[in-house]
Amino acid sequence: MRTDLAIEARELAGDRVAGTTFEEYRENGMKISRLTVKTERARAVLGKELGTYITVELPSLTDNFSETDGRIKTIGREIRRLLPVNGLILVAGLGNEEITPDSLGPKTGARVLATRHITGEIARAAGLDRLRPVAVMNTGVTGQTGIETGEYILSVVRRIRPNAVVAIDALASRRVERLGCTLQISDAGISPGAGVGNHRTKINRETIGVPVIAIGVPTVVDARTFADDLLGESLEAQSLSRQRIDGDLIVIPREIDLLTERAARLLGFSLNAAMQNAFDLRELVSLM
Repeated sequence: MRTDLAIEARELAGDRVAGTTFEEYRENGMKISRLTVKTERARAVLGKELGTYITVELPSLTDNFSETDGRIKTIGREIRRLLPVNGLILVAGLGNEEITPDSLGPKTGARVLATRHITGEIARAAGLDRLRPVAVMNTGVTGQTGIETGEYILSVVRRIRPNAVVAIDALASRRVERLGCTLQISDAGISPGAGVGNHRTKINRETIGVPVIAIGVPTVVDARTFADDLLGESLEAQSLSRQRIDGDLIVIPREIDLLTERAARLLGFSLNAAMQNAFDLRELVSLM
């Protein structure tokens, strides 16, 4: 079953996988879980790289939250835990803005405060000398640029030398009910396109040279995975789904436009709160 969510990989493998730790709690109406993959054996069982995977499950993503919404503060705090304390952060929006289910990355990038250029006397005079330096880029996809996403990010990293990269991308889930209302935050990097079978070069500390924090929201379900989940785990049912369903089909919710807009807005607010914690949320909104 194709899924980018570590919590779903754990559900498939069983709740007690040796070499992992798992904890969960609730805050501000959200269920938050933290799965840490510690050993190579656990990595093989789960199909997930070593590292920490934080999953935030919301009842729904709504567009009526205010700049002081507790959810933003909570998600921002979870992101900040994985970031270096100081230094430049490069935020990379992955995906194709022309394809709605894949547009989360660029839509979120457009809402992140780019501050690397605000320095010196200008920053002091405007009262912005407490801003953390942040650079923002949207990578597009190889079909648009002719450049692998990992190559594109690596070239920028070598030039501006950030302390970490935050990569934002749309994800795949195995369950329709998780689309648009689940966030995953991880320090294990990302494999763009893996959830829909379009594997590209991995983007992680080993390939980029700096820590990579991956953040995503599931927007699609692979059609065969969806069918297997509905029909059950019997070999007969899975064989039937493979005979009847094209392997290139994906399932998306009817309200995908609204879903990606709301998710991008929530992520943009939360990222700004995480990186610019010297300012309160009202001040950040005024700068946005």
